[in-house]
Amino acid sequence: MRKLLAVLAVSALVFAACAEDDDGAEDQPTAGATTAASCEKDSLNLFEDGQLTIAASNPVFPPWFQGSVAGSDWKDPSPESGEGFESALAYALADELGFTEDEVVWVEEGFNKTYAPGPKDYDFSIQEISITPKRAEAVTFSDGYYNANQALIALDDGPLQDAETLEELQSAKLGAQIGTTGLTFIEEVIVPDDEAAVFDDTSAAKQALENGQIDGIVVDLPTAFFITAVEIPKAEVVGQFESTPDVVEEEQFGLTFEKDNPLVECVNQALTSLRDSGELQAIQDEWLSETVDVPVLG
Repeated sequence: MRKLLAVLAVSALVFAACAEDDDGAEDQPTAGATTAASCEKDSLNLFEDGQLTIAASNPVFPPWFQGSVAGSDWKDPSPESGEGFESALAYALADELGFTEDEVVWVEEGFNKTYAPGPKDYDFSIQEISITPKRAEAVTFSDGYYNANQALIALDDGPLQDAETLEELQSAKLGAQIGTTGLTFIEEVIVPDDEAAVFDDTSAAKQALENGQIDGIVVDLPTAFFITAVEIPKAEVVGQFESTPDVVEEEQFGLTFEKDNPLVECVNQALTSLRDSGELQAIQDEWLSETVDVPVLG
């Protein structure tokens, strides 16, 4: 919190320094601008006063969420644990905004609903949501908090285990969850001969892979590591894909807010504070360190 207040104090000084024009007339704040006072805890635009309400899917998955909480209504792992990259980040943001751990309340929200238009029964959602122009038409995104490459998973004894290039994937049967960047990547970058298999969720895609109905699935790289290490040990991460500017210029995960929720400005300031202090990188290093040294499929 001290770090955020320091940022706000600097912002207030800059505002004060610019408070008068050369003719001495006092400037008016820009419409919609966030002032230092508006980011004080008691001034935040919250869904419920006195608490920070955060949404995630149930279940959630490592390495984004880890750890159990006794008595929690959430399936394991629980976002209330503070363990895993996104859970740890959520509590770090809450701290920057002035909330204690007890003042953070988690609610369930399906992945696809997080970027659907309309009112939200929470302050923001955090669950590996890629920032895209289309989604931004319906919701407001925070600044990006993680740069994510897509990756290909295939069975150890499957036809793609030794693939090294995109050309080798042309004849493959690939699949991904509906509405994900992974599906967009298959359709617009890999462009296989056969239409991509589309699944309601990643669990269904994984089952299809195990059953041999598809040759590979495309998900973000950290999730690929979890699937191959825990859920489908007989599968492997074949490789990752470089970001493609014509599809997703720089794929980043962002928090989603109800459209035009002014709270996003204060959360962005908190993100900047965490980034500048090195705490955001430290959280990433602690929970996502295994995403290095993966071959690139080009």
